[in-house]
Parts: sequence; C-alpha cells; structure tokens
Amino acid sequence: MDPDDNVCLCFHVSMRKIVNYCKREKPKYASQISECLSAGTGCQWCVPFLKKLHQQAIEGVEEPDLPVSPEEYAARRATYRKTGQREDE
Repeated sequence: MDPDDNVCLCFHVSMRKIVNYCKREKPKYASQISECLSAGTGCQWCVPFLKKLHQQAIEGVEEPDLPVSPEEYAARRATYRKTGQREDE
C-alpha cells in the first residue's frame, strides 16, 4: 500500500496518518490507534492491519508497510462485510 491509501475504510484513515500517529504518540497498545481519527472502531476489518503497523512501529521499521494492494484490500473487506469471515491477513 502507498502511504496515502486508506487502512481504515470506514473513517478514511490513511496509512500515513496511522504511521505518523505511531511515531509521534508511541502507543503502548495497538488498540490505542483508535485515538487516531477512530481508526478500527467501525466494521473492525482493519484491526489486524492496525496491529501489524503498530508492531512494525514498535520494531522501528523505517517505512512500515502492508503487503497488499489497495484494490485487493478493498475486495477482501467487501467479502468480510458480506460473510463475516476473514481471509488470512
């Protein structure tokens, strides 16, 4: 994903905003990312991805990333919304 692609599709929170929030605020727990524009509090599809970004931030990864295209991400979320089932993140 590119930095300006949305991770939280419900609240349109970009990866850039989440990464910058983690760098600035250094949240102890991934759940604290919800303080960044309510990311992860809507349908909760993005929660595992928020956890991945949080882990990367804790590990000091210079350029945190999610290994999925925005199109694939949106399609997987659409499937999740219909079925309630997650594919492997």
